[in-house]
Amino acid sequence: MDQLLYYLELIFLLSSSISNFCRATDLFTLLGWLYILFLLLCILGWSRLRPARNTTMFSYPLSVFNLFIFLTLQLNRVAHAQSPDKDTTSIQSAGGATGAAPLPTSASQEVTQISGTTTTFRPIFTVPTEAGTGKPVLPNINDPNATDAQIVCPGYTATNVKRTDYGLTASLNLAGSACNVYGTDIESLNLTVEYQSADRLAVRVVPAYIDASNSSHHILPTTLVHQPTIDADAKSSILTNDLSFTWSNDPTFSFSVYRQSTGDTLFSTQGTKLVFENQFIEFASALPEEYNLYGLGETIHGLRLGNNFTKTIYAADIGDPIDYNIYGSHPFYLDTRYYQVNSSTGNLTLVTSNDTNATAEYIAYSHGVYNRNAHGQEILLRPTNITWRMLGGSIDLYFYAGPTQPKVTTAFQTSTIGLPALQQYFTFGYHQCRWGYANWSVLQEVVDNYERFGIPLENIWTDIDYMNQYRDFDNDALRFNYSAGETFLSNLHASGRHYIPIIDSAIYVPNPENASDAYPTFNRGNDTNSFMTNPDGSTYIGEVWPGYTVFPDWLGSSAGPWWTNEMVTWHNKVAFDGAWIDMSNPVHPPFFLPGEPGAVIYDYPEGFNLTNATEAAAAASASSSQVAAASTAGASSTMPNYVRTTPTPGVRNVNYPPYVINNVQGDLANHAVSPNATHGGVGGIEEYDVHNLFGFQILNATYNALLAAIPGKRPFIIGRSTFAGAGKWAGHWGGDNTSLWAYMFFSIPQALSFSLFGIPMFGVDTCGFNGNTDEELCNRWMQLSAFFPFYRNHNTLTADPQEAYVWASVAEATRTAMSIRFSLLPYMYTLFYLAHNTGSTVMRALAWEFPHDPSLAAADRQFFLGPAILVTPVLDQGATSVDGVFPGTTRDGEVYYDWYTLAPQSNTKGNVTIEAPLGHIPVYLRGGYVIPTQEPAMTTRDARKNPWGLIAALSSEGAASGELYVDDGESVVQNATLFVTHWRGIITDAKEQFTASNNALHAAARGSYNDTNPLANVTVLGVQNPVTSVTLNGADVASQGVKYNESSKALQVTGLNGLTTGGAWKEDWVLRWS
Repeated sequence: MDQLLYYLELIFLLSSSISNFCRATDLFTLLGWLYILFLLLCILGWSRLRPARNTTMFSYPLSVFNLFIFLTLQLNRVAHAQSPDKDTTSIQSAGGATGAAPLPTSASQEVTQISGTTTTFRPIFTVPTEAGTGKPVLPNINDPNATDAQIVCPGYTATNVKRTDYGLTASLNLAGSACNVYGTDIESLNLTVEYQSADRLAVRVVPAYIDASNSSHHILPTTLVHQPTIDADAKSSILTNDLSFTWSNDPTFSFSVYRQSTGDTLFSTQGTKLVFENQFIEFASALPEEYNLYGLGETIHGLRLGNNFTKTIYAADIGDPIDYNIYGSHPFYLDTRYYQVNSSTGNLTLVTSNDTNATAEYIAYSHGVYNRNAHGQEILLRPTNITWRMLGGSIDLYFYAGPTQPKVTTAFQTSTIGLPALQQYFTFGYHQCRWGYANWSVLQEVVDNYERFGIPLENIWTDIDYMNQYRDFDNDALRFNYSAGETFLSNLHASGRHYIPIIDSAIYVPNPENASDAYPTFNRGNDTNSFMTNPDGSTYIGEVWPGYTVFPDWLGSSAGPWWTNEMVTWHNKVAFDGAWIDMSNPVHPPFFLPGEPGAVIYDYPEGFNLTNATEAAAAASASSSQVAAASTAGASSTMPNYVRTTPTPGVRNVNYPPYVINNVQGDLANHAVSPNATHGGVGGIEEYDVHNLFGFQILNATYNALLAAIPGKRPFIIGRSTFAGAGKWAGHWGGDNTSLWAYMFFSIPQALSFSLFGIPMFGVDTCGFNGNTDEELCNRWMQLSAFFPFYRNHNTLTADPQEAYVWASVAEATRTAMSIRFSLLPYMYTLFYLAHNTGSTVMRALAWEFPHDPSLAAADRQFFLGPAILVTPVLDQGATSVDGVFPGTTRDGEVYYDWYTLAPQSNTKGNVTIEAPLGHIPVYLRGGYVIPTQEPAMTTRDARKNPWGLIAALSSEGAASGELYVDDGESVVQNATLFVTHWRGIITDAKEQFTASNNALHAAARGSYNDTNPLANVTVLGVQNPVTSVTLNGADVASQGVKYNESSKALQVTGLNGLTTGGAWKEDWVLRWS
C-alpha cells in the first residue's frame, strides 16, 4: 500500500508540475512567478525535501503546493469566465497577410457554477502582445534623408489639347527621364477638364493606359463613391460659372483655377511639378499668407487648420490623439478669403494678415475643393502653399465656386456626396451608455434612476458587455438572455424609450474541431464567400474582441445580403431601435483592459487637484507607482532600424510603400487589416486601395439591413469610421475622447467640421470616455452637449460613474439644459429636414453666419445652432464667466436676447464677459427669427403630444420669420407632412409661413399632416411699447393671459389653448397686439 501511494504521488507530482508550469507561464501573474520560483527551489533541494516512505498521501511539500496552485488557478478561471476581454489585433504579420492562421485550440466549452446557476464558458484566448507591433517606419516628413520629388522628378508636358463642349482634354507625357522616386513613374496621363454646372469645375488626371491589372490602383469605382457628372442643363448654366481654368507648359505642365469676378487665383500648381507614380502622386498649389482653410478630416484640431500642419488621411484605430489621423477620411476643404473694400473706389484688397480693422468694410468669398481619392494620403499645409501627396489613385479634383459657405456646402452635398439622412425624432432625445453595464437589470436600474431624478432619458445603449463572448448578433445567455431582454425591451418601449446596441465590424471564427464552438453567423458568411481573403484566396483572419475573426468583404456581392440576414435574424430576438457600428477601421491589437493591474484608471481632468486635493494626490501617487512598475529598466536608446523600401519598377509594395505617410500607427498594417488583404478573391482589389472605405461601406450595408429589420422606419446609425458621403446613411460620434477640458473644447470644431462633411448628426462622448471625469467638467459638458444634435454620455470600463444623476449639481445643470433642448426640438428637427433637402448646416460657425467679418475666421469656442440660437459655453476649469462675441451688432444692427431673461443683450461690442456660474450655460436668441417650441417631457414621444409655443425674436427693424416642419417623426416615406416656413425656393406638399411685423405674427399652414396639439403660448421679444390688448384671428385673448415686461421688452401671451382646440396649425391665424 505504501509503495502504491508513493508511485501515485510521483505520478501526480509529475503531471501537476507540468500542468501548473504551463498555466503559470501562460498567466505570468505574481502567482505564476511564485510557482516557478518554488519549483526551482524544490528541484535544487530535492534530496532534503524528499520524505521517508509512509502511508500519507501528498507528503512532498511540492505536492501540497501543486495542489494549492491547481485549485487557485481553477478558481481564477471560474472568476474570470465572464470577465471582459477586449484584446484585439490582426494576427497576420506586420508585413501583410500571410495565409489563414491556425485557429485557437482553447475554444472548448467548459462548465461552472456562478451564483448557483450552471453556465458554460470558453477560456479566453489571448494573442501575444508582439503580434500587434508593427515594424518601425519613419514618416517622410520627418526623414532628413528623404528625397524631394520636386527636385528630382521631371514633371509633364501637355500635348494634343482639344476643346470640348464642356472644357478640354489633353495628353500629359513625362517631360524628362523618369525619377521613380517613390514608385514607378506613369509615362502617359490623360487630362480632362469639365465645367459641370454653374458653380462646379472638375479636373481629372488619370493614367492613359488602364486595364484590369491596374484599374483598382488608380480608378475609384463610381459604384463605391459617387462621381459628379455634367449637369443636364450644363450647356447653358456653365456660361455663368465664375470659375476659369488655364494651363501652361512653362517650364512643365501646370494649371490654375481663377475666380473671374475678382481675378483671384484659387488654386495654382504653377512653379511646381506634377509627380504621378504607381504609389505616389504629388501636386501643390500656392495659397495666400494667413489663409483660412477648414475641413480635411478627421482630426482633433481647431476649426481653422492653420499654416503649419500636416493632415494625414488614413482610417486608424486609435483613441483621439490631437492633430493625428483618426477614424474618418474627408479630403475636402473650405477656403475663405477676406477682402477689404476701398470706400472710395470699391476696389478689393486681399487680406493677408490676422489683424483687421473693426471700422473697415470687408467682403468674403469662399470656395470648396474636394479630392475624390480613397487612398492613404497627406495634405501638407505650409505658410504659402498646400501640397497633396497620395499613395495611389488619381487626381480627381472638384472646385465649388460658392461664393459663400452655405452655397459651397449645398453644392458639395447635392452634386457630390449626397444629402444627410433625416433622422427619426426620438434620436434627438438623450442617450446614455457606458462600457460596463453588466446585464438587463443594470440597464433597468439606470433607466429607473433617470426617471427618479427627473432627468429625461430617451435611449439606453449597451457596449460589448451584452455579447456572447463578444460575438456579433448573439447575446450572452446568462447576463443578457433573450427572454429577460424581451421583458426589458417591452417595458422600455412602452415608456417611449429606445435601445441601441453596439455592433462590431469583425466576425468570430469558431474552432472547426469543436462542435460546441459553432457560430452560425460565421458559417453563413463563409458559405457565401462574404469575407476578405489573403492574396492566395484563403480566408484572411485577424483578431478583435472575440478572438480570431474575419472581415466582411463589402466589395463583393454577397456580404450585403448576408449582413442584412444576420441583422434581421437578430432583431427577431432583440427588438433594438438602431445600430452603433464600431471597430470599422477595422482592427486593433492587445492591451490591458481598463481596471486591470497595470491599467487602473487614475486620470482626472485638468484642475482636479484644485477642487479635490486629497483625492488628486492619492491618484497621482498611485499613477506614478503604476507607471514605475510598468517601465522597463535599461530600455534601449539605440535608433530603430527603420524599414525603407526601394521602388521596384512595375511592382507595388503595398505593405511598405516607398513613401511613408505620417500615420498615427506608423506601419500601415499596425492596428489594421494588412494592406495586401484582398477583396473579391484571388486577383481582386487590395485593401491598400480601399482601406479608407471599409467604414463607409459597412454604414451603407447597415442602412439597408435596418430597412429590412425595421421596415418603414428611417434607420438610425451612429458610425465610427466615415468617408465623404457617409452622412446620407449615418451619424458619427467623435470617438474615444478623454475626460479633459481640452476635449470638451475640441468637440466644437470637430462638430463644425462634420457640418462641412455633410454629417450633421454628430456628438461626442459627453463628460469624456477615457479617464475619470469630475463634477465640474461633467456639469459644463452635459450642458454644452445639450446643443449638439447627437447627445450621449458614454465612458470606459471601471472609470468613475458619470451618469447625469451621480452628482446633484450635474443633475440640476442637466435638467436646465435639457429643458431648453426639449423646447427647441421642433426647431432642431426642422433644421435637419432642411439639411436633408437642401444641404444646409445644423451647427454653424460664427464665420458662416457672418461671412464678411474676418475677426471671426478662427472663432470656434462659440457656435450657432441653426441661424437663430447662439451658444457660448464655459470651456475652462474654475471659470465663472466666459468671454464671447455677439456678431453683427456693430455693423449689421443684429439684436440678441438672453434665453433666460428674455431681455436684449445690452453690451455687445467686442469680447464681452458674460457671467456663467456653474450650472449656467449662456444661450441667446438672435433677432429676426421665429422659433417654434414645444413643452418639455421625459421622452420625445410625450413631448410631441404637448402644446406648441412660438418665440418671435424681433430684429432691430421689428421683424422676424421662421419655419417649422412636422411629420410622424419616423417613416421613410411620409403619407402627410406639414411645413411652416418663410424660406424661399423649397418644393413640398406642405407649407406654412411665420412672419412677424407691424405688431402682428402671421402663421399660414399648408399640408395634410393632422397635428391636433393646440397653441399654448407666444412670446415676442423686442416689443418697444407696452401692450394692453392681444387678439388671435380677431378674438380677444383674456387679459390675464397677456404679460408685458417693461424692463425686458418681452410680451408673453398664454392661455391660447382654448382658441386653437383643433390644433395650432389647423387653420391660418394672425396674432395682433397693441
